Amino acid sequence: MRDSSGKTPIWQAIADALRSDLAEGRYKAGDKLPTEAALAERFGVNRHTVRHGLSALVEEGLIRTRRGAGAFVAATPTDYAIGKRVRFHENLIAAGRHPEKRVLHVEERAATLGEANALRIAPGDWVCAYHGLSLADGQPVAVVESVFPKDRLPGIAAALNAHPSITEALKTVGTTDYTRASTRLTAVRSSATQALHLQVKEGDPLLKSTSVNVDERGHPVEYGRTWFAGDRVTLTMEN
Repeated sequence: MRDSSGKTPIWQAIADALRSDLAEGRYKAGDKLPTEAALAERFGVNRHTVRHGLSALVEEGLIRTRRGAGAFVAATPTDYAIGKRVRFHENLIAAGRHPEKRVLHVEERAATLGEANALRIAPGDWVCAYHGLSLADGQPVAVVESVFPKDRLPGIAAALNAHPSITEALKTVGTTDYTRASTRLTAVRSSATQALHLQVKEGDPLLKSTSVNVDERGHPVEYGRTWFAGDRVTLTMEN
């Protein structure tokens, strides 16, 4: 793209220079780029021109911006297998990523009708609800809500508070193995709170996974809902 004089627009030259920086590995996935002020000083232009150049890279999917935080190099999507034995840590390690889980909130409450049906308990029976954030290489990739039958898994609330890993928490209360009985995938838009946790814009596309996990006797032990950042995870189905 050139102007009427045949010269490359300055914003395009800035985009080209930053694109070369990325190609040469100057910045890695997830790295924060210099501030608009720093880039303006580097290229000898105003911040509006820098912003125009950054917008071109956002449109290409090379970087992402977050209000008040700056511009970041977009990470390549993480392969995440959906199968009978879905384990967050194992999935990410297999994809060459560093897994991390943060517990946002653990609560005990009455089951909703949908949760009761999924867990095969009576509506109103007590459940333990776990709310967490899953990260890959320090970047948030999914918001998680998992519901467990309290009477079937005594001590699950304390176990979840002590172990960010759901697998380890279940082992603590006697469920040494579990498998996925069902999975449903849908496309949804992010809510304001999901956008905040995932560092995306409200209304951005998410992939929602709804699943039921059962123990070795076939008893449901977890009803899980996971909202994946659509541009950071590639879901693959395993037999």
